[in-house]
Order: sequence, then C-alpha cells, then structure tokens
Amino acid sequence: MSKRDDLIAKYAADLKEKCGMTADMALLTKVTIGCGPSIYNADASTVSGSDAAELETVKNNFLIKKLGMKDSADLDAGIAIVMETYGKSNRNKYRAVVYYMLTKHFKKEAVYS
Repeated sequence: MSKRDDLIAKYAADLKEKCGMTADMALLTKVTIGCGPSIYNADASTVSGSDAAELETVKNNFLIKKLGMKDSADLDAGIAIVMETYGKSNRNKYRAVVYYMLTKHFKKEAVYS
C-alpha cells in the first residue's frame, strides 16, 4: 500500500470511530487526492476547529472555490455541524475527513464524479 492509501484507511477509521459514519471509499479517495500534498504535512493535514481564521479558510478555499457554493450563513452553520460531529474535544481533525463530511453535508458529491 502507498502512503496515500494508508492515510485514506486512517481517515476511514476516523470517520467510523469518531463520527459514527461509514465512509464512501470512492468519494473519500477523491476528496483526499483533491487535498493534494497537504495530507503529508503534519500542520496542513489537520484543521483547527477552534481557530476562526482556519475555519474561514476552509469556507473560502473549499466550500466556495472548490465546491462552487455561494457565501452564506449556511456555510458557517455546516462547518459548525461538521466540527461538532467530529468532536470539539478531538484535537486532530484531519482536513480530508472534514472536507469529506462537508461534501456529504452539502450534498456536493457530484463535484468529485
């Protein structure tokens, strides 16, 4: 298995254990590939749920630019729901898992098909 495959397996386990979700492996793989090299960088591979600037970056760079959504209060609410689902006390929120959950939450799977 490649390093990326190992990370995808780790993300799927995180979804199951911390979020109670069974991953759609094809979508999770596409979202992970879409994250690019950031998944290999310790700092860039995670999202700080308590850092407002980081959450703003997730909104602008992922939801608006990647998924093509319009800026609205719904985006902030969706991010809050995903952060709550992932667990506020969970320090390591993997970027690929957060992006996967946001893609599912906003029903934007078609972006990756």
